Amino acid sequence: MPATRRILLSALAAAGLPASFARAQESFPSFLSGLRAEARRAGVSDGTLNTALNGLRPNDKVVELDRKQPEFTLTWAQYRDGRLSDTRINRGRQLVAENLPLLQQIESRYNVSARVVVAIWGLETNYGAFTGNFNVIEALATLAWEGRRAKFFRGELIAALKVLDAGHVSFERMRGSYAGAMGQPQFMPSSFNRLAVDFDGDGRKDIWDDRADALASIANYLSKSGWQGGERWGREVLLPASMDTGGLGRDVKRPLGEWARMGVREADGSPLPMYDQPAAIVVPSGGNGQAFVVYQNFGAIRRYNPSDFYALAVGMLADRVA
Repeated sequence: MPATRRILLSALAAAGLPASFARAQESFPSFLSGLRAEARRAGVSDGTLNTALNGLRPNDKVVELDRKQPEFTLTWAQYRDGRLSDTRINRGRQLVAENLPLLQQIESRYNVSARVVVAIWGLETNYGAFTGNFNVIEALATLAWEGRRAKFFRGELIAALKVLDAGHVSFERMRGSYAGAMGQPQFMPSSFNRLAVDFDGDGRKDIWDDRADALASIANYLSKSGWQGGERWGREVLLPASMDTGGLGRDVKRPLGEWARMGVREADGSPLPMYDQPAAIVVPSGGNGQAFVVYQNFGAIRRYNPSDFYALAVGMLADRVA
């Protein structure tokens, strides 16, 4: 190994940074020069590139947040209770009432449950109240340059430049999380380009300030993820004491009626419907605690965020704001 690289890696280790940060040997201006060429080949105009990249600098806070590891893992009860507060439930009910005509139009067009759309909106950004305050281009450029997941973030950066070039949002208003998730639905730029919609027909897909576009984009995301209209996401159930929970999980599917014959019951003790609908049982706390029968729409929610905890919380919040 060359001596200069050994010195660099030693310095990174002393600073608590992984060796992948060595990609930052490339100067940021050099990185931006290569990015400009790639973005031009992808069809981004020089005007957009000048607006977005001239004077751009890496953001140390973005790197810090990207490197930071959580100190502990939440239990299901902690995760659930932190997201299903009375405040969030009551605010969701208020917003459903205030936006009922819009939500009915969205549900009619996309055949997706409006209350699930509202629940995702509530969990992602507290109904649009907290959408992130990082400049998306700056954040993605920082992450694409520093190297840990350079390929992924470079692709998202090109996608973000295309969003700007299409005129959907201004450079100044294009705010989001440190990782580049944008607007009220927290779409990554590539998801925006595939799934955001201009629901109010004003010529822009505005998921930052246009509630109709933001909520319809969530519905479109679920629709394209396999949502089945008129079906539930799942339901809480009671398991028989003799059931081995170690053999359960979202990939172990049986007809709902078969689970009923095995002794699974509604949470209030009543019998499950004897449907042929494929269903799985998720026990988020392991052998003890709550259990849920989940259907295909649970999987559609997981495509928005691939976490059982998240999908369960969305479903439960949706049921409570209905």
